[in-house]
Amino acid sequence: MTLQQILTPAIIEAIQNQFDTTIDKIEFQATRKDFEGDITMVIFPLLKVIKGNPVEIGTKIGNHLVENLDVVEKFNVVAGFLNIVISDAYYLNFFNEIKLDTSFGFVEVSPNSKAVMVEYSSPNTNKPLHLGHVRNNLLGYSVAEIVKASGKKVYKTQIINDRGIHICKSMLAWQKYGNGQTPETSGLKGDKLVGNFYVAFDKEYKVQINELMTQGKTEEEAKKQAPIILEAQQMLLDWEAGKPEVIELWKTMNQWVYDGFAQTYKSLGVDFDSYYYESNTYLLGKEVVQFGLEKGIFEKDADGSVWIDLTPDGLDRKIVLRSDGTAVYMTQDIGTAIQRVKDFPDVGGMVYTVGNEQDYHFKVLFLILKKLGFEWAENLYHLSYGMVELPTGKMKSREGTVVDADDLMQEMTATAQSISEALGKLEGYSDDEKAKLYNTIGLGALKYYMLKVDPKKQMMFNPEESVDFAGNTGPFIQYTYARIQSILRKADFDTTQSVTIDLHPKEKELIKQIQLFPEVIQDAAKNHSPALVANYTYDLVKEFNSFYQNVSILGEEDQDKKVFRVQLSKKVADNIKSAFQLLGIEVPERM
Repeated sequence: MTLQQILTPAIIEAIQNQFDTTIDKIEFQATRKDFEGDITMVIFPLLKVIKGNPVEIGTKIGNHLVENLDVVEKFNVVAGFLNIVISDAYYLNFFNEIKLDTSFGFVEVSPNSKAVMVEYSSPNTNKPLHLGHVRNNLLGYSVAEIVKASGKKVYKTQIINDRGIHICKSMLAWQKYGNGQTPETSGLKGDKLVGNFYVAFDKEYKVQINELMTQGKTEEEAKKQAPIILEAQQMLLDWEAGKPEVIELWKTMNQWVYDGFAQTYKSLGVDFDSYYYESNTYLLGKEVVQFGLEKGIFEKDADGSVWIDLTPDGLDRKIVLRSDGTAVYMTQDIGTAIQRVKDFPDVGGMVYTVGNEQDYHFKVLFLILKKLGFEWAENLYHLSYGMVELPTGKMKSREGTVVDADDLMQEMTATAQSISEALGKLEGYSDDEKAKLYNTIGLGALKYYMLKVDPKKQMMFNPEESVDFAGNTGPFIQYTYARIQSILRKADFDTTQSVTIDLHPKEKELIKQIQLFPEVIQDAAKNHSPALVANYTYDLVKEFNSFYQNVSILGEEDQDKKVFRVQLSKKVADNIKSAFQLLGIEVPERM
């Protein structure tokens, strides 16, 4: 039971007894560092129903708590704030209850609860995953893990954009310049090989545009008339018509890309329960459009195109079917959402991890699904995130200036290696152990740096800064975890028994920080924000390091205190490991 749950009924009773008034909500906050207290009740909201001086009101409530609750030791009132001091016994009892609970903070999934489907990654099959995809994957995966830890069943999914003119551009360039290259013959991952041809297409396209412009064409005319773009457009028509040799090439090159993606996902440590492909889903919404027409939700224009008028809802008119009967992206997304619930009938909501340039698209999509009457449409969320920039500026995939995800992970590992070697703390490690550690630190640095920022914010990614072993970074937290493991290895005595001691203020603060973890998980799930978990972990580690510097652990002469401090250190490590698990980050036993 949390402190708030213990204190609330007693405070309500105090208000009833002292002021003959009923109140159903009490406001708490953390006690400011410059005042004595473990939790603070805010008195000001009571002034709406209780007339009087806030200090007098707080004093009466405080006296009632001291007389009626064993856990309340004393109190002080500052202006409109009742600062409550909680007994050591409460914190010791709490700690003894949770010290061996390896899943502390995690809520078991209720068998009958509705599932949440989290979509992330959703790449195009014409290029490798890049830095922007890295943020997308890390956010989506972490949110899925956090929602699962909060007590919900979760399915992880993605939709792969495997059709369209951009795919045909890579295919055509391979036909023209590929000389039969494959991932095996070129020694390149399949996604990188295909991405190179996407860049090659763009280079040739620009050459042809310039040639046409020298012949007197406008830039717009040249873009439309360049032979290579006309060939790509024809290839798309051939694909849609099911031309066998085009379909065969499309399947072959897509498979190269899927094999490459699979390696990147494995290195990044993310996974999926299901995959959807745009080539299968782009026609899905047509039946729904017909249903919506019959219900009067959609309307048909004179040219045969179908629209939905959302102007009464503050949006605009949106096309859902072209006049030639072909689907638009919105149609496809409507159909895909409905198909997912058919495939997974226990889904009661969805989270879409997509960049903030699609904010309007998802407002429209969610509103259409609500108007179509789907119950689960009330629980749709766009996990909208800001773009990732580098100190060197924006990335452009057509020009081949993107930061490749695989290269980035390798760079992070190399940076971790150079910093670790400079610190010189790896005596006795084998080469394999060193390589594994560099990877753990490098990826931990990357993931933590990406996830500690609120998803909605645009971010600048600085690889060097992220691998710093001091400050709010992954390696700093990993190092603290490894330091605790070193303490535990040196503790050559029984650390399992429960002990009763007078708590040092630093011990009390550390227990209070541990106690926040379940609430942090629930808040992070509710707000779809791994940043809350990341920054909680940093605060926990700062609190532990303050404890470590001010209190002797293994050097303590009092055996009960020594046992307790080792137990407390272990619980901090357990919390770090659990929190980092939610962020998809590994923790090293030694560092």
